[in-house]
Amino acid sequence: MPQPTKEHMWLQQLAGEWESESEVNLPGQPPMKGTGTETARMLGGFWLVAEGEATMMGMPMKCILTLGYDPLRQKFVGSWVDSCTGYFWTYEGTLDDSGKILTLRTRGPHPMKPDELVDVREVLEIKDKDHKVFTSAMQDEDGNWQVMATVNSRRKK
Repeated sequence: MPQPTKEHMWLQQLAGEWESESEVNLPGQPPMKGTGTETARMLGGFWLVAEGEATMMGMPMKCILTLGYDPLRQKFVGSWVDSCTGYFWTYEGTLDDSGKILTLRTRGPHPMKPDELVDVREVLEIKDKDHKVFTSAMQDEDGNWQVMATVNSRRKK
């Protein structure tokens, strides 16, 4: 049987109970703030499975994130589903040389034009063992990255 690689072991630091504060910035709208929780566990040493619940503008949302590492592609891979949309997000990405920043690339619906797909870059930065920051940015028509969401998470004590 294969054994988890160092990349799989990197994912283990994301397991646990987290509380978060978020801000969503959609074009032409005021920032929306929210709060949430996440419970993340490792599956067989290879996959992180994170289930989250959040409230944004008084509306509840649930989500499931999976993250793993594909040794054949030498890329981190994953998926995201949530209770607000019918879109299945798939990720592929890399870890930077510092070992603190995981950058995931995907394509998904434009938040203001749901029938149009855009390139999306999602970054998970490990600040320390109890603090992580997630940012989601959409590429605009000019090739610039516009941050749509920032989520600051702290490990529950």
